[in-house]
Amino acid sequence: MSAEELRKKFLEFFKSKGHAVVPSSSLLPDDPSVLLTTAGMQQFKKYYTGEADAMRDFGSKNTASVQKSFRTSDIDEVGDDSHLTFFEMLGNFSFSGYFKKESIQYADEFITKELGVPISFVTIFGGTAEVPKDEESREIWKSLGISDIREMGMEDNFWGPTGNEGPCGPTTEIYCENKAGGRAEIWNVVFNEYYKKDGRLQKLKNSGVDTGMGLERLAMIVQNKKNIFETDLFSSLMEILPAEMDIKTKRIAADHSRAISFLVSDGVAPSNKEAGYVLRRLMRRLISYGTGKESQLFKEIVANYGGFYPELNLEKILPVFNQENEKFSRTLSSGIKELSKFQSIDAKAAFKLYESYGLPFEVIKEYEDGERAKNLTREAFEDEFRKHQEISRAGQEKKFGGHGLLLDTGELKAKDAEELKKVTRLHTATHLLQAALRKVLGDEVSQKGSDITSERTRFDFSFPRKLTPEEIKKVEELVNSVISEGFNVQVEEMDLEEAKKSGALYFFKEKYPSRVKVYSVGSFSKELCGGPHVPNTSEVGKFAIIKEEGIASGVRRIRAEVMP
Repeated sequence: MSAEELRKKFLEFFKSKGHAVVPSSSLLPDDPSVLLTTAGMQQFKKYYTGEADAMRDFGSKNTASVQKSFRTSDIDEVGDDSHLTFFEMLGNFSFSGYFKKESIQYADEFITKELGVPISFVTIFGGTAEVPKDEESREIWKSLGISDIREMGMEDNFWGPTGNEGPCGPTTEIYCENKAGGRAEIWNVVFNEYYKKDGRLQKLKNSGVDTGMGLERLAMIVQNKKNIFETDLFSSLMEILPAEMDIKTKRIAADHSRAISFLVSDGVAPSNKEAGYVLRRLMRRLISYGTGKESQLFKEIVANYGGFYPELNLEKILPVFNQENEKFSRTLSSGIKELSKFQSIDAKAAFKLYESYGLPFEVIKEYEDGERAKNLTREAFEDEFRKHQEISRAGQEKKFGGHGLLLDTGELKAKDAEELKKVTRLHTATHLLQAALRKVLGDEVSQKGSDITSERTRFDFSFPRKLTPEEIKKVEELVNSVISEGFNVQVEEMDLEEAKKSGALYFFKEKYPSRVKVYSVGSFSKELCGGPHVPNTSEVGKFAIIKEEGIASGVRRIRAEVMP
């Protein structure tokens, strides 16, 4: 059974069980507590806490998805039989719809009946002074004929929140093996009974289920392969790479090529901070191997995955990679030459090589089989990186009179009064943009996220297809016509429920206070918002759409700017 068939079979199975199938969200999450999307449950976090209503949004208390995921913690482990940076997570979720009995029965039925794979053994939570042993799961597994049930502790069978706080709870894990000797923990079923905040656990009002099954591991078991790199998810990529390349390097190149393709297609650009820094590390490590096969790898990835992830865009991936390749290649040979002068390399020397020549940690660590950098650790290198950031940040604060960002709401960012003026203009323009999109494309358009800096606005919205050039032009013209009309921006404070009943738009993922402000621009736009806004639309300036693109199935992104 191919990976494509496994995705389809999983979603069809849970659809038959009354689950709403939800498209994968972007690798760039709405959740500010994490850098990249690390698990399928992240897009559903607010449904466990009661901040969002699953029945309203999905028509069901139960959902299923195949989620694009990325974990930076595994970068140094890539190259062995199982670790990856980018991976796909099959998951079913319930927000007070069902709990332990149904979720365990569904997992058992899908694995043993739908896939015909026997379960080797399962694990359950062994309990602590704070959280009791999960005897209920034990009894359910026994009723299904599973006798090998192993108790595990907090580290193995209690799933913590993604980020510093969030839903969490005890888990039961399912292990399988195949005839080729492949063996893996393929499915983790989490029972979200608690909410963790400031290190403390409190009972959730509504218990829920959050499961995750790695597609790569499942494919390995079902396809009777010894490791994930022998599955159809990787085999064609491995064949493209040079035959003389060692197996570990091939695996890293295949993994990083997938990760780069999905990160760039979701709007990440290489930089020296946050997600862009992760992307740059992957790109430069791939470039340093000198395979000369990067374009072929990216084409193969888009061909293999584009049917399920239509947002994958070769026309976007290649230019971004080629630009970084050109930039890095100019300094790579100089950096390697400088690296060769060191007899041994510590964290300070490694960071200096990174700062001066752009050599990533991985390249330095792996140089000549790692002999010169055998004592170099990721932790020490990251410490040097953090020290450099702190020095730079202190310099910025001194430059701006002892202040960091003047405004940082998560959505809006400005470091001084001048930037605040620009951000305010862009924020008002973003409200006008959403209203214009709904007028041109219809009421199915709804906000999925936004990010505004002093340079541009980024607005994510629900829509099933690419906008035509005519539609983009019409939206742009509509916004500019409202700006030129010079409407006053009115604000009114009211109770939240009253505001919703008034027809004002609101971002359903946002948690609003009981009293809210509603901003209106004539009869054109009306939204719940905390500001800031210009007093009159004439102050916005000329509005221009820079780019329109897909970032996930059913989700589009517009980047726009305003000019005086």
